[in-house]
Amino acid sequence: MDADKAQITEVLIRYATGIDSRDWPLFRSCWTDEVDLDYGEVGTFTDPDAFTDLFARIHDPMGPTYHRLSNFVIDVNGDTATARTYVHAVLMVTADDNAPWVDAVGHYDDELVRGPDGWRIRRRTTHTPRLLTGAGGSS
Repeated sequence: MDADKAQITEVLIRYATGIDSRDWPLFRSCWTDEVDLDYGEVGTFTDPDAFTDLFARIHDPMGPTYHRLSNFVIDVNGDTATARTYVHAVLMVTADDNAPWVDAVGHYDDELVRGPDGWRIRRRTTHTPRLLTGAGGSS
């Protein structure tokens, strides 16, 4: 893998790690200062700080979350790039209770730009063809 693709993959993994570890400065570091984000039913966003605050409000009260990314298809063209990444997210909705959960499968279509601080996501469209929820639990 060439250096640009490795750095872009790192940005994408930083996104998932930021959410799952509740490290919101790390999460914010994935985005340019102006973004065009389409998260389907969650909404569309142009302010990465407001978007980060929203994700913190949504995820902070949850139990463990697991955002797994795979099948990175990255095309670099100078200082811009596109990436399609598969995502499988499992979220325990309530802290200390594994009964309510969400299981989502889909992919992200991203546009990234290289700036003074490295690669960042400028545009994202999410596609979530399967979203399951449950309230039953097992230990």
